[in-house]
Amino acid sequence: MSSTVERALSSGHTLLPVEQESTLDATVRKRIRSLRKGRGWSLDNLAERAGISPSQLSRIETGHRRLSLDQLTSIAAALGKSLDELVESPDDSDVVIRPDRDERRGLTTWLLTKGNGPHDLTVGKMRISDQAGGVTPDDLGVHPGRDWFTVLSGTVVLYLGERVIRVEAGQAASFSTMTPHAIRCDRGPAEILIILDHNGERSHLHT
Repeated sequence: MSSTVERALSSGHTLLPVEQESTLDATVRKRIRSLRKGRGWSLDNLAERAGISPSQLSRIETGHRRLSLDQLTSIAAALGKSLDELVESPDDSDVVIRPDRDERRGLTTWLLTKGNGPHDLTVGKMRISDQAGGVTPDDLGVHPGRDWFTVLSGTVVLYLGERVIRVEAGQAASFSTMTPHAIRCDRGPAEILIILDHNGERSHLHT
């Protein structure tokens, strides 16, 4: 049995009286109801698939029947979910995106897609504090693909080959990353929203 299920059961899924229902119990009941309705199923539809009676399912959803492991297992399978997914305790780990700070590079990054963006693209917010002016050839990166960014605040200096391009707040840039490039800020920190392909993510975020 998985640790998630063990924690859920140890917190009282099968033992608590209905009137002492935990927050997790209430969340599980809401999940069952929402998943059922999202599939356009009636109580009868889901009950038949789960091998329980419609009245039992109704009491489970409305909090008038205790949750039991065997019924949760059957309901989860009928809904195409694992038991872990059904009883997972809600927290903020999949909601709040915390920054990753790289003091050496003067870069703070928030990965908005957490590596699962469409078409293998990563969307991130970056706060750049590394000032323009001290870029050497070794600082210029090259990799296949393209980068896109828009400046949210401040001014960004884009080093692109032998060109030095200022990009102001409200402006955007798109360029081939086969051209040696680096991004710096000018006269104070700047924040950008950036879209990176797989190669760009490796170059900019994992250097």
